[in-house]
Amino acid sequence: MDDIEKRLDAIEQRNKKVELNKAWETSFARKIIIAVLTYATIVLFFYVAKLPKPFINSIVPTTGFMLSTLSLSFFKKLWTKYGAKK
Repeated sequence: MDDIEKRLDAIEQRNKKVELNKAWETSFARKIIIAVLTYATIVLFFYVAKLPKPFINSIVPTTGFMLSTLSLSFFKKLWTKYGAKK
């Protein structure tokens, strides 16, 4: 019986970890962090490349990237509903 309890405990611990990972993946905080890091990276690139107005011009690619990544869950739902071969 002790072995079964250990295995069950291991499964429960794994499930908690999976639930936390899923919560992080769908969290608003993660989306904000990705947006900020993306914006900072593009600003840095534009600044080093001596492109005009790096702080303003970085908004467009950051917005495009965020829209593309945020819409992935929508397309994933469509794909799982209609496109996935069963």
